[in-house]
Amino acid sequence: MTNGKKIGFWTCTALVVGNTIGMGIFLLPASLAPYGFNALIGWGITVLGCMAMARVFARLAREMPGADGPYGYIRATLGDIPAFVALWCYWVSVWITNAALATGVVGYISAAFPELAQLQPSLFALALLWSFVAVNLLGVRSGGGVQIVTTVLKLVPMVAVAALGAWVLLTEPSSYVSHPPTTPVRMGDVMAASTIALFAMLGLESATVPAAKVENPGRTIPRATLVGTLITAVIYIIVSTVPLLLIPQSELAASTAPFATLMDRFFGQNVGRWLALFVVVSGLGALNGWTLLVGELTRSMAAAGALPAVFSRNNRRGAPAVALLVTGLLASGMILMSYSRSLVEGFTFMSKVVTAANLPLYLCCAVALAVLWRRGERTLLRDLLWISAIGAAYVLFAFIGLGREPFQLALALGLAGLPVYAVMRWQRSRAAGRTAA
Repeated sequence: MTNGKKIGFWTCTALVVGNTIGMGIFLLPASLAPYGFNALIGWGITVLGCMAMARVFARLAREMPGADGPYGYIRATLGDIPAFVALWCYWVSVWITNAALATGVVGYISAAFPELAQLQPSLFALALLWSFVAVNLLGVRSGGGVQIVTTVLKLVPMVAVAALGAWVLLTEPSSYVSHPPTTPVRMGDVMAASTIALFAMLGLESATVPAAKVENPGRTIPRATLVGTLITAVIYIIVSTVPLLLIPQSELAASTAPFATLMDRFFGQNVGRWLALFVVVSGLGALNGWTLLVGELTRSMAAAGALPAVFSRNNRRGAPAVALLVTGLLASGMILMSYSRSLVEGFTFMSKVVTAANLPLYLCCAVALAVLWRRGERTLLRDLLWISAIGAAYVLFAFIGLGREPFQLALALGLAGLPVYAVMRWQRSRAAGRTAA
């Protein structure tokens, strides 16, 4: 591949911003509302922690430009088993993300079309999920143009919220202090809020994933990762702070479409309905994209011998049918499990589980830097150890902040991958033995 066909700094930066900004931010203000000002402190910690992790991925890209993304970093430094566990947990997080996306879209569809609010939300979410599984089973793919349109559309609500916040600040500044959150500041709540906020920042490693296709990866990926993470963090802090300060805490916590609620409050009934339409369109685009991604990720893992070969089979339309059906069933189970709670509580719970499932990848990458320091010229690479330590400390902080239930569920899902690894390794050894004979 020539340099002319490789992607550069701005494309990598857009990849970080585009992949990080997903459906999560559109429900996150409601999820964080019960924490009051703890949420703003938590956001500050999350931004600092994510910048530390961005530094981790940036240094890994610089020190290992030939490695093919996070899996390659971990495998080259920690070995096959940690690399498999990290990839397995990431795979788990992807199909749980589909469940969270379907749940989040339901909230905004109900705001855009109030007559649908009477439908059972869990069944509605399942219908959305399986609609896109069916689309992908038919071999229909979202074209690049469609994905670009939905990416632009998801920025519209955030621009609108930021503009509203600036307008209120200029015309009615007293609105920001008329009903401040009443929840006292506590360390436990700060940690919990920080962990919920981290869900919206997942994806900061996106520029490292296509490392083999990046022009001058040792320079381009570090810069794109840091700049993309910072841009996303600034956007998120603005659009999270405005609803928290302008909507009464109890009302925001109960809202299934916080951005729409904010618009209705300041511009009249049904104005938020039009904003919700933008969120719905972008959310449906994200659900389609992630459904495609989980199918392709499952197929590629099976082709590489990490999952049973049956998952790599295509139907006559070229779609990974078994992979799509199995991951659809797994996501459905997560939707039904979470809907013993309210919509916002269910979304919050799934966001915590997705975060927990991503953290092993982050922790392994932070430890990988320490391994590079140990292998290299320590006096020249001593900053690697500091970056590794800060990144690992933040991941451990996030694990603690998750709480017991999502951590235990994510741990169980991660451990479930070990028997799969053992069986697949045994099958590979057996096949190699037959070949040698």
